[in-house]
Amino acid sequence: TGGDTLLFPVEATKKEDDGETVSLIIYSLKDTNNWGMSKEISADGCGDPSVVEWKYTKLIVMTACDDGRCRVYESGDVGESLTEALGTHSCVWGNPKARMKRVASGLTAANIEDRDVMLVTLPVYSKPPKGREDNEQGIIRLWLTDNTHVVDIGSVSEEEEDAAASSLLCKSTGSGDDKKEELIALYGRKKGGEKTSFSMVFVCLTRQLERVKEVLTTWKEVHGGVSNLCLSLRANEG
Repeated sequence: TGGDTLLFPVEATKKEDDGETVSLIIYSLKDTNNWGMSKEISADGCGDPSVVEWKYTKLIVMTACDDGRCRVYESGDVGESLTEALGTHSCVWGNPKARMKRVASGLTAANIEDRDVMLVTLPVYSKPPKGREDNEQGIIRLWLTDNTHVVDIGSVSEEEEDAAASSLLCKSTGSGDDKKEELIALYGRKKGGEKTSFSMVFVCLTRQLERVKEVLTTWKEVHGGVSNLCLSLRANEG
């Protein structure tokens, strides 16, 4: 994190409750000889956690759950407590009807166009042909959020790939007019045929990053217009 804390998201199994999967955080505040564990855990059936630090004030933890939803949790005390982010991001993503196998999401925080944002990659499953309901194909898509708005930026993987788990990295170099960002995704894919093959794909998301910047510019213009309108209304009332 921005301080001296080292932490990891962890998937665990309860001894009771039929061995339900849960997510939690382990952390070290001073040195790696002493570790703590979050006092609260995710809902039962939520695993494959991803975590990012948001604006140096709290942690955002995304989990994949057995009901098909992605539950998101927040922690303002370095992981000791976990509060579900109801009303913002929790259960925004996912397909509860399908109840598909849990897969890890890509989650990263970045500062792009002088705005703090989070980027998320998750698979979206196409509707399978009739009579082949077990043959759903996963396509990785990228989402942008500033913790208030959520926008679908577009696909990351190819349609013929059956993609699942993914991870994201946003790299920044330079500053001011010389600042450059690079967005990279890593995801697993499965290809069928006579023999099913599994592989990992590494891809630079240059086109998607440009789309992210376009959306951020639009947000800035809209917010500026709304602010000016509010000021005009107040001036007229005065």
